[in-house]
This record gives sequence, C-alpha cells and structure tokens, in this order.
Amino acid sequence: MAGLMAVSKFERLFRMAAGLDVDKDDLKRLSEFVRQKIYDLLLAAQATAEANGRDIIEVHDLPITNGLRESIRAFEALDTELELEPILEHLAELPPLRLGYSYEVETELPRLVGALTVALARAFKILDPEVKNPQPLHWERAMEIFNLLL
Repeated sequence: MAGLMAVSKFERLFRMAAGLDVDKDDLKRLSEFVRQKIYDLLLAAQATAEANGRDIIEVHDLPITNGLRESIRAFEALDTELELEPILEHLAELPPLRLGYSYEVETELPRLVGALTVALARAFKILDPEVKNPQPLHWERAMEIFNLLL
C-alpha cells in the first residue's frame, strides 16, 4: 500500500507542526490512521445526509468540530499541499459508502488529511512533551484518543 504522501512531505509536516522526527515506518502508521479517520468522518456525514433525505454527501454534512477546524487552519498555515489521488486510492480500499459525495467534499479531503496529520503530531506532544521521535506506544495512545473523539 503506497503512502498518502511522500515521506519527505510527511517528515516536514510533523517537524513543522510539532517539532517531531518521524520515518518511513511512521508514514505507514499515519496512512492507516488517516484513512480510517477520513472514512469515519464520511460515515458520519453519510448518516447526516440520509437523515436530511439527500442522496449525496455535502461538505456541510461532515462533522467538522471546532478543534478540527483549527487544525485545518494550522495545516493551511504550513503552506503544504497534499495530492487527492493517493487519498482516494486509500479510501477505495475500505467498504463502499451507501452514498456518493460531492465534488466539494472530494476537494476538501486533502485539507482534512492535512488537518488530521497536524492534530496527530500535536497530540504526541500533549501526551509526552519531551517526545522527539514517536514510538509505537505513542502512536497507540494517540490513536486510542482519536478513536474516542472521531
């Protein structure tokens, strides 16, 4: 499975977002984490769209919390762009949704991936302010927290 982004871009994002050093193995962990969280967001959005009698997921159906919105802004401030195609390839590996999503939702996906990446990097520093290179236990704990919230 290819990564969601180039290793160099991933390393740069983590360094800029939280001063962390990561490697290729961490990119695999990030790809799985982000793929699942994006899917979870789309599942929640699908439920909202269906509850409102629509047959397509729109941007306003996505459960974007204030914290996630702040992470989107933080990602945008890092002036990094992510490619859509690898994200769509990762989502295609998951069970299909009952509803399709709009072009606007699709174009929002790279920003959501970036925001989740920034939020995860910052979560590592909250869990362990001294961490420089997240270890498997850091990844496990951070993912458990995100699973509680997203």
